[in-house]
Amino acid sequence: MSDVNATQGDEPVPGQQAAAGAADAMDAMDDWAAALAEQNGHESHEVAAQPAAVFQPLSKVDSNSTRNDIDMILDIPVQMTVELGRTKIAIRNLLQLAQGSVVELDGLAGEPMDVLVNGCLIAQGEVVVVNDKFGIRLTDIITPSERIRKLNR
Repeated sequence: MSDVNATQGDEPVPGQQAAAGAADAMDAMDDWAAALAEQNGHESHEVAAQPAAVFQPLSKVDSNSTRNDIDMILDIPVQMTVELGRTKIAIRNLLQLAQGSVVELDGLAGEPMDVLVNGCLIAQGEVVVVNDKFGIRLTDIITPSERIRKLNR
């Protein structure tokens, strides 16, 4: 036998198995590189010559720029709704409603009304009349933690 590392019965030594596995992996990577190059219309040696992409480091965020970012969204319109109460009604009963019909809501008289922005409860308040126009006086602002607690109920 001319191979120094070979043992009786031609069984490979564990170091030889690792080297053979690494060689097979390199051959497989070369095959993939060649296939990718062929797909892109390039030669396989051109793919290996291309450097890896380098990303620029992220810059630190300035607190003044954060304030300017908030200024950009201040003019975005949102839908604000004041809700007296809710009810479920069958379509049959809905179609029977006419002028002067009364629909019972789940809200109690004198109970604060919900103020919703884009469907999310943000405050509660009471009705006020100023110069013959209805308005709402906010009596309680809902904190983010209270909003989460109400969602879990």
